[in-house]
Amino acid sequence: MTVSSEVADKVAGKYTVGAVMCPYRLVLEHVTSRWGVLVLIELLDRPYRFSELRRAVGTVRQVSEKMLAQTLQTLERDGLVHRDAKPVIPPRVDYSLTDLGREAAEQVRALALWTESRMGEVEKAREAYDEAKSRG
Repeated sequence: MTVSSEVADKVAGKYTVGAVMCPYRLVLEHVTSRWGVLVLIELLDRPYRFSELRRAVGTVRQVSEKMLAQTLQTLERDGLVHRDAKPVIPPRVDYSLTDLGREAAEQVRALALWTESRMGEVEKAREAYDEAKSRG
């Protein structure tokens, strides 16, 4: 598909996931990004304050405040995360999933659970691949 046909499809209201300009592709990137996946899965359990969420998603490798803030803003813009700023001192901001976000998070969690359950098979496949590659 050429860029001009992508534009024509967009004007006609048709999108394809593989198209360069496809909005589905952007949302898919947001949902499946390194931190997006972890944020969505964590928020399935309950709402979190920013610092709590940062600790929860950064258990293996620390997420920077900037990266978490960008991830949350992107997911909020996509309608997946709700930001609730309380007018108190000190400021309190809670993050939770919208209905749309909960639906996406459940899909992401299902993929994460599938990956966990199939990890043994993945490791065997990697070993077989590496062995075949080393033999030339």
